[in-house]
Amino acid sequence: MKPLNYVCPKCNHTEYELSEMRATGGTLSKIFDVQNKKFSSVTCKRCTYTEFYKTKTSALSNIFDFFTS
Repeated sequence: MKPLNYVCPKCNHTEYELSEMRATGGTLSKIFDVQNKKFSSVTCKRCTYTEFYKTKTSALSNIFDFFTS
């Protein structure tokens, strides 16, 4: 869902892209290559300034990630 009132804090542009990224957390998740941290990002289309927001992951997606790595 896109925020309706987004304004880039760097250049005041209002067009943006939304994306997702996953990352590992601790030592065990690095060893087993499990990406148990999930982030959403908002990137300004003009200057490419990007903000990341941590989102929740489900246990099912973590298990699926473990078996597909």
